[in-house]
Amino acid sequence: METTRERAWETLTKYTQSEPLRRHALAVEASTGWYARHFGEDEELWRVVALLHDFDYEIHPTLDEHPQDGAPILREEGYPEEVVEAVLSHAEHLAMPRDTQLKKTLFACDELSGFVHACGLVRPTGLDRLEPKSVKKKLKQPSFAAGVHRDEVYAGAEGLGIDLDEHIRNVVAALQPIASELGLRTAETAEA
Repeated sequence: METTRERAWETLTKYTQSEPLRRHALAVEASTGWYARHFGEDEELWRVVALLHDFDYEIHPTLDEHPQDGAPILREEGYPEEVVEAVLSHAEHLAMPRDTQLKKTLFACDELSGFVHACGLVRPTGLDRLEPKSVKKKLKQPSFAAGVHRDEVYAGAEGLGIDLDEHIRNVVAALQPIASELGLRTAETAEA
């Protein structure tokens, strides 16, 4: 079976009914896809991994299940081991080596994509003109998007070898084209 973005979306929507979880997958996909282009890597493969990284979260919502109990499902669905291992590597509690650019990038984009999305939700213009300074200020507020692991945001940028401000700018740029799919206001809708 082919490993395509379309097939990954079918797998995700088969196991994930929650709109917020689907939107998170789209945000991580956009960011990871942006980096695939940036690094000259296989964008479709990277998008597949990003879409699938939390595909089992609804059925396996605890650390003793997610994502390790999802791995056999991905194998049964015919995904290659490269995809399965990359999905597993995003989970900090599994302590798997992030020994490929894909694994490092997925980890770096996961928490930050969710956090940038949350920032966009509370701004009247969504992601339009969202600056790293504003995002970093929100990162220092533990009550804002409390489910986001701040240490993973910082470790992700470090693992990529990219300054946090630059990483934030890249993720914002990646999410802007899909802002409406993420349920975010845009400068155009804010003016309407």
